[in-house]
Order: sequence, then C-alpha cells, then structure tokens
Amino acid sequence: QVQLAESGGGLVQPGGSLRLSCSASGSTFSIGYMGWYRQAPGKQRELVAGITSGGRSTNYADSVKGRFTISRDNAKNTVYLQMTSLKPEDTAVYYCYAVHLLSEYWGQGTQVTVAS
Repeated sequence: QVQLAESGGGLVQPGGSLRLSCSASGSTFSIGYMGWYRQAPGKQRELVAGITSGGRSTNYADSVKGRFTISRDNAKNTVYLQMTSLKPEDTAVYYCYAVHLLSEYWGQGTQVTVAS
C-alpha cells in the first residue's frame, strides 16, 4: 500500500506561481510512474504532467507545456509540480497519482485557485 499526501495549493493571482508537493509513504519501494491530474468543477479529471520512475522522461498536457514542470526526488519519495504563469483556467483540484506494483494510488487532492 502507498499513501500520497499533497501540499502547496492555495489562492494565487493570474501570472503567479505555486509549487505542489506530493509525498509518498508506506510501501514506497519500486514506485514507478508518478503524475499530477486535475479536475475543475463540471469537468473530467485530466492528466497535467507525468514522470517516469527515474525521472528521465516527462509528459505534459498541451495546456501547461512551457509553464509547468514536474520533477521527483526519489530519496524523499516526493514528486513536485512547479507551476508558473498561472491562468484562471488552471483553477482545479490537483491530485497526485502513482503506480506501484501494477496498482494505482491517488492523493486526496489540493485546491489551486487562480483569481485576482
């Protein structure tokens, strides 16, 4: 079992920045792919960014390319999402996601609100 705990959400003005963190605990050995998803009110959950176990490969939604950066520190069992140039349409609950031994795990989510 893996538990994921996100932090770092909040209210930010358009053009601002936030960094989300997701710490994994429990059976963290061999955690594989990790990612960030988001869900805005009335919309489906969508992948924002993902990163492979070694951190060498990343992928991003077109809407965040060039503005968001995903990274991970395997020594700390933590994945990060650096968000810059935030827009009101980035407002959503952001969820951390991890794959471990073919099982999927989700965090509880953290709210990000971009508004002036």
